Amino acid sequence: MKSGSNLEKVLTSGQFAVTGELGPPKNADAEVIRTKARLLKGCVDAVNITDCQTAIVRMSSIASSVILMEEGLEPVTQMTCRDRNRIAIQSDLLGASALGMKNLLCLTGDHHKFGNHPNAVGVFDMDSVQLLQMVKNMRDEKVFQCGEELKGTEPKFFLGAAANPFADPFEFRALRLAKKVVAGAQFIQTQLVYNLERFAAWMEAVRDLGVHEQCYIMAGVTPPKSIGMAKYMKNNVPGLDVPDEVIARLKGAKDAKKDVKEEGINLCVDIINQVKEIEGVAGVHIMAIEWESAVPEIAKRAGLLPRP
Repeated sequence: MKSGSNLEKVLTSGQFAVTGELGPPKNADAEVIRTKARLLKGCVDAVNITDCQTAIVRMSSIASSVILMEEGLEPVTQMTCRDRNRIAIQSDLLGASALGMKNLLCLTGDHHKFGNHPNAVGVFDMDSVQLLQMVKNMRDEKVFQCGEELKGTEPKFFLGAAANPFADPFEFRALRLAKKVVAGAQFIQTQLVYNLERFAAWMEAVRDLGVHEQCYIMAGVTPPKSIGMAKYMKNNVPGLDVPDEVIARLKGAKDAKKDVKEEGINLCVDIINQVKEIEGVAGVHIMAIEWESAVPEIAKRAGLLPRP
């Protein structure tokens, strides 16, 4: 079933797809969404709208998606299982589809203890795999999770999920991806890629399972703004693999009195050019949250413009 999604159209046509990411504000200012959207317009095929990322209260991903659509961009609306039970999730899915959202990224969600309300009650009524299956059944079988028939218009989402090629145990990461694809994932956006050797090994395992022929895999990338950011990602972000060579490259730029931000953009472009050559990679997901202005330059230098 076709969703009418532009992202789906680009991927199914065999073109190398590009998505961006936009973090809603920690306030009710719609202009924040509009300003970021204008920076991304024309550079990407769709834009992920995060759902209270890192368990910090932000503007609703569904409301933010509506504002994004008003600016002429297509959202990939994220939905986590952290804050809603299956009744609320299905209700929000119907509402999101009715408002015109065509792409849905299904996530379990960051644990609330890491956010700004650590004493909140985490719901986690289901995980991302169960969420994918539930949405697929609503779309394809026209049934709610309880088995009741969904009468009338069903939500027609192009379904996505996240994958982390770098988390332990490494040997199970491709199998975990396969499980999400069986549940309903049609496209995948990965954790940030800095360790290209390990990412290539994961892709080889994915190809051995034939999963790359059953879904579209988009490699996650971001330009590091500073040496401090790179070190923080290396030492403090679980499941993220930042080789020492990346930090050394940024230090080398600083020692040569070059702009470290500029070198971060160059690094991101180099990674994009390398992942494009890996069999089974169908696109890139550029996560430059709070640095959306870098995306047009990255897309230009990586030869990703113009977008179809």
